Amino acid sequence: MKYPVLDAKATGAHIKELRIQLNIKVSDIADYMGFESEQAIYKWQRGESLPAVDNLYALSKLFNTTIDEILVGEE
Repeated sequence: MKYPVLDAKATGAHIKELRIQLNIKVSDIADYMGFESEQAIYKWQRGESLPAVDNLYALSKLFNTTIDEILVGEE
């Protein structure tokens, strides 16, 4: 078994892909999360940072998918 490693850029691409598929705007995510700005979401999408566990959970509910799907995509 290989130790799993998260790829921030790939995770960001998955977030962006899921958001676009569901026709959700970055501003919609910011509002849903209660963020004052959209900057964190753009950082996630660019792979500059990863969402915290609570934010991953919230994204999974918003996107109606699993945290695994957000982090690593379809396998």
